[in-house]
Amino acid sequence: MITELALERVHFACGRCWHEWSVDYDVQQYRDDQGSDWEYFSRDGASVPSPYTPAGAVPCPVCGRRWVGRILARRSIPTAPGPAETPRESVLDAPGHRPERHGAPLLGATAHGQPRQPGPPAEHAAVAAAD
Repeated sequence: MITELALERVHFACGRCWHEWSVDYDVQQYRDDQGSDWEYFSRDGASVPSPYTPAGAVPCPVCGRRWVGRILARRSIPTAPGPAETPRESVLDAPGHRPERHGAPLLGATAHGQPRQPGPPAEHAAVAAAD
């Protein structure tokens, strides 16, 4: 049973080239039949390991080094059915229900504005000036 749905924006900062970027992940928490709680991550519809663990560390788009992320922002998504007074619509014709959604472009995990890139740290700037 799904116990929580959320969208999490994860921030990454490369410790090698200082590039910063962020990625949106869909997160589901669920409880299995034995009562154990699990977390499931996906990005652009594909299952991925948790970006908060070494196994899920993503490569820097500039230099390729892998970095574990940290949460930047989070939005919970209410799970159904919700309270009785929650607005909802009955789906009478499932195949024909809102057909435009099937042709809508996918919202990519990196479709949002990326963090502003600061200049290199002072010690790197001093080294570069000395060269």
